[in-house]
Amino acid sequence: MAAEPMYRVIADDLQRQIEAGKLRAGVQLKTEVELREEYGRADTRISRTTVRDAIKLLIARGLVETRPGQGTFVLGRNDPFVSKLTVDPAAGGLEDEIYSSEVERQGRVPEETRPRVEVQPPPPAIAQSLGLKGDDQVVSRHQQRSIDGTPYSMQTTYYPMTFVTKKGAARLLEARDIEGGVVDYLRGLGIDQVGWRDQFILRPPDGNERTFFNLSDRVQVAMLRVQRTGYDKEGNPIRVTVTIYPGDRNQFEMEAGKVPPPGLPSARPRSSSEPAADGAKATRSTSADASS
Repeated sequence: MAAEPMYRVIADDLQRQIEAGKLRAGVQLKTEVELREEYGRADTRISRTTVRDAIKLLIARGLVETRPGQGTFVLGRNDPFVSKLTVDPAAGGLEDEIYSSEVERQGRVPEETRPRVEVQPPPPAIAQSLGLKGDDQVVSRHQQRSIDGTPYSMQTTYYPMTFVTKKGAARLLEARDIEGGVVDYLRGLGIDQVGWRDQFILRPPDGNERTFFNLSDRVQVAMLRVQRTGYDKEGNPIRVTVTIYPGDRNQFEMEAGKVPPPGLPSARPRSSSEPAADGAKATRSTSADASS
């Protein structure tokens, strides 16, 4: 088997030091000359290109950033938060009440801003999703969420302004949380969400997102944009919720069927000759069921 390229050996070793805490966030890496001397051997000279390729690999992994005229520095690492995906047709966004309870269960501190409420013409994509035309307006409710003081998501939900003017949903205009959630509030007014459709898009961050999530412009972090459109029993769209998640601190999980609780070891695999429980016929798995 061919030997691993030297630039990857250097990058892997520096990554181990970062993950072990030997190189902490904010620490400056050694200079190119020092790294060449450290990783070189009597029979092998390390080139400048090799060291630079190792640094590029660390940058691609989101572990360091290079600051012009200053050097290369270790970036802070975020403790990922796992959001539980749900198939509940009455659910709001991906987080809802599950978000705060799950954050607290992990011994962490959830924070969210008070809703920023605006009445505005809808962006074209939102107008199309809500079936709005002409001068139709929307009520937008925007919130930002953090965990332990670190920003983790931003969310905006759009509702047709006619819910306020014709359905009496005046509380949509209040810049405060609505107890029980907006979906339940609207249900009490006869606007009943019975289903929703999610669209997932990966893209680079824009300037506003880089600022809010404190992202370095030298590190590529994918943003997950989730658009959830809710529908009533007649199939009419009643709301659009857009949530933005940076990929360096968010993970998602969905369960289906009978599975053990997270963290428990999987059941011992049964051999093909071993009888199945409850008289079921033992079968051999031929493919993995992957979801994202």
